[in-house]
Amino acid sequence: MQSTHTVSSYIIQRLYECGVNHIFGIPGDYVLGFYNQLLHSNKLKIINTCDELAAALAADAYARVKGFGALCITYCVGGLKVVNATAQAYAEKSPVAVISGAPGTKERTKNPLLHHMVRDYETQQRIFEHITVASTILNNSRTAAAEIDRVLSMALRYRRPVYIELPRDMVSSPIPDISTSVNYSYEEQIDPMAMAESVEEATSMINSSQNPVIIAGVEIQRFGLQAQVLKLIEKTGIPVVATILSKSVISEDHPSYLGLYEGAMGYEWVREYVESSDCLILLGAFMTDIDFGISATPIDSKNIINVTSEKLTIRHHNFDNVGLQAFISNLITADIRTREPLYLRNRNNGSPSNCFSAEIGKKITVQRLFHRLASFITPDTIVIADVGDSLFGALDLVIHHDTEFLGSAFYASMGFAVPACIGAQLANPKLRPLVIVGDGAFQMTGMEISTAVRYHLNPIIILLNNRGYGTERRLLDGPFNDLQPWQYKTIPEIVGGGRGFLINTEDEFDRALEVASKHLDSFCILEVRLDPNDGSDALQRLTDILGKRVR
Repeated sequence: MQSTHTVSSYIIQRLYECGVNHIFGIPGDYVLGFYNQLLHSNKLKIINTCDELAAALAADAYARVKGFGALCITYCVGGLKVVNATAQAYAEKSPVAVISGAPGTKERTKNPLLHHMVRDYETQQRIFEHITVASTILNNSRTAAAEIDRVLSMALRYRRPVYIELPRDMVSSPIPDISTSVNYSYEEQIDPMAMAESVEEATSMINSSQNPVIIAGVEIQRFGLQAQVLKLIEKTGIPVVATILSKSVISEDHPSYLGLYEGAMGYEWVREYVESSDCLILLGAFMTDIDFGISATPIDSKNIINVTSEKLTIRHHNFDNVGLQAFISNLITADIRTREPLYLRNRNNGSPSNCFSAEIGKKITVQRLFHRLASFITPDTIVIADVGDSLFGALDLVIHHDTEFLGSAFYASMGFAVPACIGAQLANPKLRPLVIVGDGAFQMTGMEISTAVRYHLNPIIILLNNRGYGTERRLLDGPFNDLQPWQYKTIPEIVGGGRGFLINTEDEFDRALEVASKHLDSFCILEVRLDPNDGSDALQRLTDILGKRVR
C-alpha cells in the first residue's frame, strides 16, 4: 500500500502507532497549520496547557505511564521554554517527541529577519541536539517520512526524547510513495557468543555468592520488563531493591521486595544489606549520587553485574551486543540455584504504618502527614512527588502496583508534580493522582491546575506550605529562601473549579482527606501549614551531608 500522507498526517499517524493519544502544548503562528491538522485527525487529542514548560512536563509524565509522550509548540519562544523539561526527560530516560513549528523553508531565503529568531534558523535545533537522542528538520517532503521514522525509532530504542522541527510550509506537503507500514518494536542486536559467555560468567558469580541482591532500575519500567524481573526473582529467590528513580518498579507489597536503596540517606538495614552483598545484580539501573545519599560510592565493582539497554559489565569485563531484555531472559532460563526467599522481619521498620489516629487540635508535622498518607493510598492511586521533602518524605510510602509513583529523582527540577499529574491521569484515567508538592515548587507551575479543571481531571494536591525553600533553608538559610505567601485555599475561585482546604492540625488533615477522597468531580487542594524548620528524617540525613559541602 502506497502513502497518501502529508508530512503532518504522517507525524500524527506515527505518533498514534507509538501509543500516543494526547499531545500537549500551546499554539503559535508557526505551528497553527499543524494544530489544525491535529484537530481534524481524530487520532490525537490536543491538551492546551497554560505554559509550554508545563506541556513538556505533562508529556514526560504521560510517557512514564503510557510509554511515549508528545508535545507541540511554536518556534523558539515556545521551543526554548521546554528545554529544561526536555533535559529532564533525557536524564531520566523518558521518550518524548518534541514537535516545534518553524518558519517556512521559502521564508528563510526571502526574509532573513523573521520574528522569534535568536541567532540563525538552526539555533533551536542545535540546542536540542544536546538534550535529545535524535533530531531532524523536515525541510524535504521526499525524506520526511524516513526522518520521522528514524527519530521516533531512536526514542523507543533509547527511551529518550527526540526533536522534530516542522517548517510551516511543509505541513501539507504530500509524501511520495512511502509504505504506510512500519514496525516500531525495538529488536535488540544480540551477539550469541557474547551472550553465552556473559550468562555463564554471571551464573557462576551468582551461584558462588552468599547474599546476592537485585537492584531493579528505571529502565525496567521504561522498557516494560517488570514481568520478566519478577520471573527472575521468583525463580531464584534473590531479593530485590529499587532506586529512588525506579521507586514502584515492582509492587512494594511483593515478599521479595526489601525496600529502596538510598545510600546514606536511607534506612540502615537496607543500606547494610546492599553494601555488604557479594553479588549486586544491577538491572537497568543508573546509580546516581542521590541513590548513594550524596555520599561516596560504597559499592565495589568486583561484586557487580551491571546491565543496561546500552551495555553489560560483569566485574571488570565488558560485553557488547547483549541487550537488557535478552540478558534477563537468559538469566531466567540459566542454571541459577534457587534460594529460600528472604523475609526480613524488620523490612518495613521505619516506614509509616497504616494505623493512624488523629490527635484533635495537635499541630500537624511532616512525619505525621506522611503517616496519615500511608493509609490513604489505594491500588487506584498514583503518587506524584515534587522535588524536596515532598519526594524524600514520600519515599517511605508503600506503592501497591508497578509504575504508580513518579518523581524527578535524578535531574531534580522543581515544579514537576502538578503538570505531571495532568499527563499521568490522561495516560491512565483509572488512576487518581495524589500530588505532593511544596509551596516553592507550586509557585513555579502550580497554577497549571487550571488545565486539570479544563479537562475534567481530579487530582488531590497536598501542598506542604513551610513558607519557603525548605531543603535550601537547611543547607544555608537566608531571606533568599523565603516566599511571598499565597492564599492557596482560594485557588479554586481563581481557576473556576475544585475545592480548597486550609489545614493546621492533624484532625483537619484527616477530615480533609476523607472529603477529598469522595469528591470526584474536580481537583482538591489541601494547603498544609507546617513549621518552616520541620522536615522528614530523610531530608535531615541528606542535608547534613550536603550542608558540609555548601558551608
